[in-house]
Amino acid sequence: MRKIFLAAVFLTGFNVAFAQEAQGANIDPKENKDLMTWYHKDYASTKVYGINTENAYKYLESKGLKPKTVVVGVLDSGVQVDHPGLVKNVWTNPNEVPNNGKDDDGNGYIDDIHGWNFIGGKNGDVDIDNMEVTRVVKKYKPVFEGDDSAKNKANQTKMPEEFAMYMKSKELHTKKSVEARQNFQTYTMLNELIPTMVKLLGGKPVTPENVAAIKPADQNEAIAVQVLTQVSQSPDFKGKSSAEFEKGMKEQMKEALDYFGPQEKQYNLDYDPRAEIVGDNYDDYSEKNYGNNHYEGPDAEHGTHVAGIIAGLPQGKEVQYGVASKVAKIMSVRTVPNGDERDKDVANAIRYAVDNGAKVLNMSFGKPVSPGKNVVWDAFKYAEDKGVLLVKAAGNENEDVAEHLAYPTNFKNVTDDKPFVTNVMVVGASTNKNNELRASFSNYNKKMVNVFAPGEEIYSTVPKNEYKYLQGTSMASPVVAGAAAVLLAYMPGLSPAQVIESLVKTSNPNTENGFADYSQAGGVIDLEKAAEYAYTNFYNGKSSNVKKAGKAAKKAAKK
Repeated sequence: MRKIFLAAVFLTGFNVAFAQEAQGANIDPKENKDLMTWYHKDYASTKVYGINTENAYKYLESKGLKPKTVVVGVLDSGVQVDHPGLVKNVWTNPNEVPNNGKDDDGNGYIDDIHGWNFIGGKNGDVDIDNMEVTRVVKKYKPVFEGDDSAKNKANQTKMPEEFAMYMKSKELHTKKSVEARQNFQTYTMLNELIPTMVKLLGGKPVTPENVAAIKPADQNEAIAVQVLTQVSQSPDFKGKSSAEFEKGMKEQMKEALDYFGPQEKQYNLDYDPRAEIVGDNYDDYSEKNYGNNHYEGPDAEHGTHVAGIIAGLPQGKEVQYGVASKVAKIMSVRTVPNGDERDKDVANAIRYAVDNGAKVLNMSFGKPVSPGKNVVWDAFKYAEDKGVLLVKAAGNENEDVAEHLAYPTNFKNVTDDKPFVTNVMVVGASTNKNNELRASFSNYNKKMVNVFAPGEEIYSTVPKNEYKYLQGTSMASPVVAGAAAVLLAYMPGLSPAQVIESLVKTSNPNTENGFADYSQAGGVIDLEKAAEYAYTNFYNGKSSNVKKAGKAAKKAAKK
């Protein structure tokens, strides 16, 4: 599931953890133009942990290197491919004739001009889908907790791995479904209280003093004052006018309700939209020729934002640009619904992107259980054999990923010293605050997370030709995917392992608040330093390593 963390009002008095997917920080970009592009800054000159984008280009060009276009696959919720900030950097399949209803290139996908959609079919597109724990509980409850107790025990003994997954899923399903229902009820109540809060403010700004002066007349007003008391301490609302408060609260409550509302379906054991829409057999992992060419889908906010971070271009009055905006083309591979991605789709999406020329894949999603993990791991290995780099978000649960796995993972066992493939890079999210450099939501681990990159207050493209601040490891991952694309554009013979090494070993370190122990790198990536490292160690004067890697990749691609 794609997940982003909202920097919003934390209504702790109501015991609500407002951590969810696809949410934006309550920031007006007009108030801080510099914030739009902070993640490109040079740490050495600004002391802000950006990734030093412009100096990287200057360094690479100073060496006389000429870039080649790099295709980056965005495996996500969909991308608005005609967004003004993206349209010039969208991949077009050179071997497919647009909209002729034929599979011109013979790859099994008709009219796949800008990518493919594995969660759609002739009857439309999947929007809301189950969480994976829901699917696991539905499938295995009759097997392990059916009417025949003797048969249940026999199955539990015969299928220990599946039983362990079922028990974990059952626990999470019970807990999360209750939380979702309670949160939806809470935010519904808060949304209904907004008119009362506005009335109590009486046109005055939101300050602790003004709120303290309010005398509630009944229980409803007392609850409204309780909320206002917390809101008046929040940087999102403190000092805002009554009108600004009303507008901001309505926006945040809508985001909350839009998130928690669909969870009634996500955790519903009887809800199954895929059968009618996609029409495949989900349990048949050998199927691959299904879906449609709807690159955007019903809700492409997440994927469009990710695409902009990688390859967005300034347009009009918008100054936002992606890390690889000068060298990358975006291939949209719709894989992630409003719910959990399915392993079959993830595996097919990886293979599709690899087979159609993508050299970097961004995967800003994750889930706690993975019944088809072996199929996904096979796809990881396939990408490795083809010389393709996979960049994955670490997750937003503020957890050690060794203790709470976020699938897909490149470690088959947490006790393994090394990942089973060399082409996967896992990314945590950093902030622009040096004393709180790890974003409060970001997952971490010294061994299983490679690097950190900017992932808080990131401004980028969203559907309807608009822009928005979002945050999460979902935003940090495309920062790294973009950085990798830059390195590969100027030094195309680099192997995925060499790209990873270059970014890990040159990250700008930080030792405050334990940050050094949150990832393998112990710091935030610096693209200019990584470019210099890769050029010095793998290219200039040592080009044989690069040539060998390039030949191996070409040889593997021909097989």
